[in-house]
Amino acid sequence: MGMRVSVCFKPSITYSQKMFNQRIEMLSNFGPGSNPFFSIFKPLKHSPLTIIHLSKTLTLTLAMATLSGPDNRRPMCPSCSKPTRVCFCNRFKTPVLENSIAITLLQHQLEKKHPLNSAKIATLGLKNVNLAYVSDVVSEAHFDLHFLEPNHDLGHHDSVQNHKKIQSLQPADISFTMGKRGVKNQDFDQLLGDQSAIDGVRYGFSVKRVQRGVDGNNIEEFKMVVPQGSMLLFPSENSIGVEEVDFDVKNLIVLDGTWAKATRMYKENPWLKVLPHLKLDVDKLSLYGEVRRQPKAGCLSSIESIVYALKAVGEDDHEGLDCLLDVFESMVGDQRRCMNERLNFESNIGSI
Repeated sequence: MGMRVSVCFKPSITYSQKMFNQRIEMLSNFGPGSNPFFSIFKPLKHSPLTIIHLSKTLTLTLAMATLSGPDNRRPMCPSCSKPTRVCFCNRFKTPVLENSIAITLLQHQLEKKHPLNSAKIATLGLKNVNLAYVSDVVSEAHFDLHFLEPNHDLGHHDSVQNHKKIQSLQPADISFTMGKRGVKNQDFDQLLGDQSAIDGVRYGFSVKRVQRGVDGNNIEEFKMVVPQGSMLLFPSENSIGVEEVDFDVKNLIVLDGTWAKATRMYKENPWLKVLPHLKLDVDKLSLYGEVRRQPKAGCLSSIESIVYALKAVGEDDHEGLDCLLDVFESMVGDQRRCMNERLNFESNIGSI
């Protein structure tokens, strides 16, 4: 697709006509479908300064697309989901840390492909990790809880299922429905005060979440085992410190997302309220630094929270846990360098 630009230069405007023509000729070589950025432009009737700014913007976009490769995509590592030039898979100690206290990650769907998501370090660096994806409640979500026998063990990567269509809902020991305005079952609050029910939950249970979409279809979002000795790592008003825990912690449930997403996941998964809550007494600044904003000191990334919590509740291999923080710090360093490279690149292009 060719591009025609109407230009009327005034004597007060100093700009290289030859350079401008070369850029326009370069852009006109793109055929239909080459890049949607270029296909939206029509003949322009703007001032010379506007056209100069547009030319620089198009040149920057073209250069960035060229650097990304012929298909505008960078080669990615299938394991850590990072660009191959900043892949961190070889930075882990081998073999990976065989943590005796399991980690169950409830990850918000929007965090799944976030370039700065730190939970990936936990799934790659810890052996005993289970992962389930959670989305926001669209219409309503139905929950089924089944009590387990005492001392039910949590297996590795075998207790979580994600997104499966189902036709009907089966009866359970505890069932309730969550809508956009809260829990629809009036007796759910009574459940939280029922000691026999709480005791049954503390021995362990399985939980299934079924999301009902706007089209009326039921999708099984996840089904997982929450074994005896589980705690939720979340700073609620009912949270307790490590010194108050009076049982052996076998499994830590961690909400992975921004603080806003984590709070929403907590509210939209009321079954979490039946678990004992653990809070960390940490006043450290997150290693995220300036690459991802944290609300305040003590608001840590998922991997930092996991490491400090595992240390607090009795995981012995502190050296292996510190290695995970080293990997995280190197990932943040990679991101900081990429940000600086981009800023320098844009500055150089803008100075042409």
